[in-house]
Amino acid sequence: MADEVKIIAKNKRALHDYHVVDALEVGIALKGTEVKSVRLGKVQLIDGFARIEDGELYLHNVHISPYEQGNRSNVDPLRKRKLLAHKAQIRRLHRQVQEKGMTLIPINIYLKHGRVKVEIGVCRGKRVYDKRRVLAERDAKRDIDRARKGHRLSSDG
Repeated sequence: MADEVKIIAKNKRALHDYHVVDALEVGIALKGTEVKSVRLGKVQLIDGFARIEDGELYLHNVHISPYEQGNRSNVDPLRKRKLLAHKAQIRRLHRQVQEKGMTLIPINIYLKHGRVKVEIGVCRGKRVYDKRRVLAERDAKRDIDRARKGHRLSSDG
């Protein structure tokens, strides 16, 4: 059976604002109804970041909406959540983040074999001119694709 991966949420802003230098798949410790909310796609990664505190990895500012059918077992939607990684992986991330301008950003949250996983990226912030260059390249590629498509349609005639 192939890897069963269902992407729940992508952090498109992270890919726009940061260069992803390295990435790591980690588990996430969720409570009760949070898993049901994640399965329903009620997750926002936009302002999220990860931080290493006392040798452990934590996810901050990721909003997991309370489950509608939940009761008092619902928890704070913006609480910090522990990420599950091996100590060697956490040490490697810590060394990478020590460099100037590096930070840990959640890139994706997805289900893999029924378990919730988070892809954490070691990222460096893009400069404004980098963003402009990426937009210019995307526009140029789009124009080229349009021209090719238009040429094919006119030559089929």
